[in-house]
Amino acid sequence: MEKQAGGRVAGVDEVGRGPLAGPVLAAAVVFRDGVPRKLRPLLDDSKKLDPQQRLDAFIALRNSGAAEIGVGAASVTEIARINILQASLLAMCRAVARLPARPDLALVDGDRPPALPCPVRCVVGGDALCFSISAASIVAKVLRDRAMIRLALRFPGYGWETNVGYATACHREALQRLGPTIHHRPTFASVRQLSLDLGDAAEPSADVLPLAV
Repeated sequence: MEKQAGGRVAGVDEVGRGPLAGPVLAAAVVFRDGVPRKLRPLLDDSKKLDPQQRLDAFIALRNSGAAEIGVGAASVTEIARINILQASLLAMCRAVARLPARPDLALVDGDRPPALPCPVRCVVGGDALCFSISAASIVAKVLRDRAMIRLALRFPGYGWETNVGYATACHREALQRLGPTIHHRPTFASVRQLSLDLGDAAEPSADVLPLAV
């Protein structure tokens, strides 16, 4: 699909709409001269890959020199203010903005187009259909997982080092026992139902989380 589109085509995908904690993160990937053959067997929907396969693909992608990568995020505060869908679209816009140059076309996973400064084509299931979207999904997943694992060191007990913020039984039990942190999403039902006052503690901007490629 990238070759059919022509020009600079960015694949765009996000990760982290479902978790109870942490930012939503998006990545944009442009293959300047096409997808190297050696990378193609490694690229697939990140959800279909195990952690080691994702890491191998991420490292190969980063070291290939064939891809331009932009990463963006939206914080828990932003998710609470504008809702998770709009925060996901915002993270995509930030990812595309961090590419070295504006793409001629963005192929976006899903059916909701973000407001990008270029034409957008939505591709339902695109992370399994387009190499550039697959690459974006892998980058976003690896970097978000890394961010949550680092946060687990500062906020132990919730199991973020393994559940990366998703609503596992262990995570739900820890929420009941320990209460929510500033990185939990207060508008999500499992967090909101605790009826705890989070006060005015500000959640750090997603831009300061460890998102370096």
